[in-house]
Amino acid sequence: MSDPETMNEYLVGVRLRAPAPADDYKVVGDLVLHVGDVVSVETQGGTALGEVRRPRRPVPEFRRDRLYRRVVGLASEEDAREYRGQRHREEAAIVTSGKLARSRGLAMKVVDVEMPTGQRRVTVYFSSEERVDFRDLVRDLAREFRARIEMRQIGARDTTRVLDGIGPCGRQLCCSSHLRKFEPISVKMAKAQDMPLTDSRLLGNCGRLKCCLLYEFSTYQELRSYLPRVNTPCQAECGGGGCMTGKVRSLRVLKQSVVVGFPDGTEAEVPLSQLTWEGRDHVRPAEPESAPPEGEPRG
Repeated sequence: MSDPETMNEYLVGVRLRAPAPADDYKVVGDLVLHVGDVVSVETQGGTALGEVRRPRRPVPEFRRDRLYRRVVGLASEEDAREYRGQRHREEAAIVTSGKLARSRGLAMKVVDVEMPTGQRRVTVYFSSEERVDFRDLVRDLAREFRARIEMRQIGARDTTRVLDGIGPCGRQLCCSSHLRKFEPISVKMAKAQDMPLTDSRLLGNCGRLKCCLLYEFSTYQELRSYLPRVNTPCQAECGGGGCMTGKVRSLRVLKQSVVVGFPDGTEAEVPLSQLTWEGRDHVRPAEPESAPPEGEPRG
């Protein structure tokens, strides 16, 4: 049974900055929060303001042992206005920085600007396909914002994460919604899933291979390991105890079958259960051992 002290513990998704993904924070008690509310939460350096992006939900049983930072409470109206006003200032700074970069003829795109409250420091995130000499731009930005400027170049995938968007699947981009880090994606993953390498649909909004190619890759690898290789000599059962010899022409990984080409020029799709190759049976699941008669020793 659940501990009565944990019955009123909930999780809510809170993001500290608009481009950042929401993280889970613990709510204790009867504090009612709605998506869009500005709250104060615990951080490593004290407390900070953030916006609720996911409604509260009970802490799952398998997560009760994890440590979560807590929601301190709802922000005051004045703090909430300051929080939203800060983001408006950052969005205006993005436009201003972009105009200054274009006036200098720089081949770069300003993606985000971070202006921490109470600090005279501005961080400008930009993307570019080539090396950029932004020394003159830094001086322009310093005069404009009257603060120390830090320029950070980010890659195509990070740029897409910040800008957000809708994928071909009709859902919010994985990198903006739930992915915490980027895993390496290779052409091998597309080949293992029998996808045409010339298909532009393999590319995501960032112009790189889609992160979702990784999701089913391990399943395809496992299913493919049960099948023979293409051009492997094999025998297909034909019913009535007979069989025909041929070669594997192609694989149907998800159906767990192969297309066999026979000497007479015909082809047929053969289920794995009716196929042998290289003089041995395919891998069959081990049959459970029958229990010995009562009274006889085991083993």
